[in-house]
Amino acid sequence: MVSSTTANRLSVEELRLPKAMTVMPGLTRILEPRIALFTEQLSRARNMTAFTQLVLRHGSGLWRDAVTGFDQQQDNDDRVLYWARLKMTRAIRQAPVFATLLPAQQQKLLWQFELLSRGQQDIKFNRKAKKKVLITGFDPFFLDRKITQSNPSGAIALALDGLSLSFKGSSAEIESVILPVRFHDFDLGMVETLLAPYFKNNQIDMLITISMGREHFDLERFPALRRSASAPDNLNVYTGATEQAPLLPEFGGKPLTGPEFLEFSLPAAAMQAVSGGYRVNDNRKVQTLDGNIIAPSLAALQGQISVEGSGGGYLSNEISYRSLLLREQYAPLIPVGHIHTPKISGYQADASKKITSQVKAMISAALAGI
Repeated sequence: MVSSTTANRLSVEELRLPKAMTVMPGLTRILEPRIALFTEQLSRARNMTAFTQLVLRHGSGLWRDAVTGFDQQQDNDDRVLYWARLKMTRAIRQAPVFATLLPAQQQKLLWQFELLSRGQQDIKFNRKAKKKVLITGFDPFFLDRKITQSNPSGAIALALDGLSLSFKGSSAEIESVILPVRFHDFDLGMVETLLAPYFKNNQIDMLITISMGREHFDLERFPALRRSASAPDNLNVYTGATEQAPLLPEFGGKPLTGPEFLEFSLPAAAMQAVSGGYRVNDNRKVQTLDGNIIAPSLAALQGQISVEGSGGGYLSNEISYRSLLLREQYAPLIPVGHIHTPKISGYQADASKKITSQVKAMISAALAGI
């Protein structure tokens, strides 16, 4: 969601579209029919009711098309959905009716489109499997450094969405969503909006949040409350946080409250036993105002002020923390945790496929280990 004064202006992400389409001209080809139809229908909408219906219908439709297209293309390219979504949010902002709406109405429509195009309404555990697993990925990021950047976590989410798998003579089904790399959306509660219903209603048996990280896989043992990364988000927003002065995220217009550290609750040993092209680490290294600590237990971090969790001080750490906080509040027995995947430079289809395959095996191992 954006501020009321800028809802009808192109966002920083949308302004990257000309460069992206010059460098990757055919990238959104498989989703162009949806984009073109949406744009044309928006231009003919004459009132807010019709406009809203189009936004809702095509938001959900974009996610379904992206999952289907990802499976058909077999290229493990998450970027198609990312850039197609931006073409469609640009079309929303530029449509005649949008300019006539109140700022709050504009914000609400953009927020609804974001949620739907990220899989919100497509989470349907309806295959009668014994276990239900929800996973999350992220958009590509640091695009001003490399406009072609992909994110293996987004590819994993698209590859595994709707998947049925077997483990130890039982069955599981996986559903996915993809989160934006934007501080403001996190402050507005996107993580809680997407995930809280599944904790509150005991609809899932496991939640795994995933993002791109370092050289190998890291199971992030102790996510932290505070932000400290100096890196910008996809809107080129800097929080002002530093390692010397970490900041609290927001939720509901107030500082997020909770323990300084929480603990990953997935079966780490079982996941580490999975073989593949990359090592799987149980990462316990955190940073506090007193310095770096390799924590043997959560108790060892009592009384410390967090700077970085084992997953860092950026949004990867934050989705892990927020999801574990939801677990503590609503469903303290559900296994929840974060996986940092190996990093890739730009788009590397083969590496992304190998990473996806290993994550799938790790999920099976985790299910067998609980």
